[in-house]
Amino acid sequence: MRAFSQSVTDPAFVQNPYPAYDRARSLGDLVQWDAYAMPAAMSHRAVRFLLTNRKLGRTAPDGLGPSRPDHIRTWQSVEDHSMLELEPPTHTRLRRLVLQAFTGKRVAAMADDIAATAHQVIDRFPSGPFDLLDAFARPLPVTVIANLLGVPLDRTDDLLRWSNAMVAMYQSGRDRSVEDAAERATADFIAYLDDIIAHRRRTPGPDLITELIAAEEQGDRLTGAELTSTLILLLNAGHEATVHTLGNAVQILAPMDRMPITDPLVEELLRFDPPLHIFTRWAYDDIDCFGTMIPRHTQVACVLAAANRDPAVFDDPNKFDPTRAPGPHQSFGAGIHFCVGAPLARLEIKLGLQALFDRCPGLAIAEPAHYGDTYHFHGLTRLMVQT
Repeated sequence: MRAFSQSVTDPAFVQNPYPAYDRARSLGDLVQWDAYAMPAAMSHRAVRFLLTNRKLGRTAPDGLGPSRPDHIRTWQSVEDHSMLELEPPTHTRLRRLVLQAFTGKRVAAMADDIAATAHQVIDRFPSGPFDLLDAFARPLPVTVIANLLGVPLDRTDDLLRWSNAMVAMYQSGRDRSVEDAAERATADFIAYLDDIIAHRRRTPGPDLITELIAAEEQGDRLTGAELTSTLILLLNAGHEATVHTLGNAVQILAPMDRMPITDPLVEELLRFDPPLHIFTRWAYDDIDCFGTMIPRHTQVACVLAAANRDPAVFDDPNKFDPTRAPGPHQSFGAGIHFCVGAPLARLEIKLGLQALFDRCPGLAIAEPAHYGDTYHFHGLTRLMVQT
């Protein structure tokens, strides 16, 4: 395995990591990335192989996980019960309960409400240049996921603030201030959800919180900690990535001639500039990945965005091609941890962009946009536009 040197705090890399991915991929399917001190899968076949191989998982072997300092114990307690961090059989039980909300039929039935929400958000656009992230990309998905779960909309600003603070824990180079903010946000989030859950126990409603409270899977109900962690995960993941995708998509599409927002176009947007660039796994056994040995108990980074630009799978991969036939991009992951909300995210992106460009055909970028220094997430800090 060859060494790959690339700082993840280099401003040029943060703004455009794709040339570095090309350089790393030219060194082999896997490289030893110095910034992470771990192997990193860069080719499409290696990323796919590792994500779907059950000899790897999210849960760290005993004694090998990150440190658990006392000052983030509340945040860590949510992580400990998060479906994203668990493996079977617990993961299987939790995922099966949550999947009921994200079936194709149920998501399709949300289309009219999502479109109506998009138009309501657009109705509130200010005159003159404005930040599309604050005015559109953030309120649309947080409203949709709050309605699905049954969370009142009068606290969406708090939900966004708590979510942003908690998700910041996953970025490279986090410091004590980030950890303290995440701990406070987690405590506030839990207290808020405890009240909501208690109310739903007394007064059930037509929402996912009620369903999860009542759900049984082979006689095993969700524990209180599992329920709270699952709701936080769905609220955070249910809007955070979609915010970035909508912002990245508008930055790409706004300068181009207007075109129909089709399913293949949405897939190309997800492939070309996805919101999450890395997902990690732990090896539970020695693994041969296309001639490179990954020793047992090694953590490995699967670079989703590098897989999406692999010329072995995608012709002219560094070109955004709105006519491209959908291919097997890895933006939602793969295997048992494939994003449970992918159908909803795809529909929100499609209907949101349709409404935006139908209502604002002259939408234009008002000033250059910049990506946030939040690697391994990849989203804009703001997107100033004018209609």
